[in-house]
Amino acid sequence: MSTQEEEAAAERVAAFINSLDAEVREAAPGQWGIRLDAAGYPLHVGVMIRGPLLRVQAAVLPAGLIDPHQLLYWNRQAPFVCFAENMAGEVFVTGELPLEQLSTETLDRFLGLLLASATRAREFVIPMN
Repeated sequence: MSTQEEEAAAERVAAFINSLDAEVREAAPGQWGIRLDAAGYPLHVGVMIRGPLLRVQAAVLPAGLIDPHQLLYWNRQAPFVCFAENMAGEVFVTGELPLEQLSTETLDRFLGLLLASATRAREFVIPMN
C-alpha cells in the first residue's frame, strides 16, 4: 500500500470516527481514542493505523475476574476481534483489519463487534441489578 493510499485510508477512518455519537479525541496523526459505554461502564477504545493495518484495543476487565478458558471459547466465535491478557492478567479486547479492506460498513461492524465483545465479558462477571 502506497503512502497516498494509507493517507486516504486514514482520512476514511477519521471521518467515520468523527461521525460517531461518542466522545472522540485524536491522540496523534493516525491515532484516536473513543469513549463508549459497555455494560454501564466507560470503555476507552484505542484506534491506530500501523502500517497496512487498522488496530484497535480496549481494556475490559481487571485481572482475576474471568476464567481465561471462557475468553478462549469466545475467541472462537467472533470474527475480527479477540480477547487477550497482558502480563498483569488484565483482559483486553483487540482486533486488526487491513486498511485496503476498509469501508464505512466494515468499520461499523468491526467496532460493533469490539463493543459487543467487551459488553459480553463485563456482563458475564459484573452483577447487573
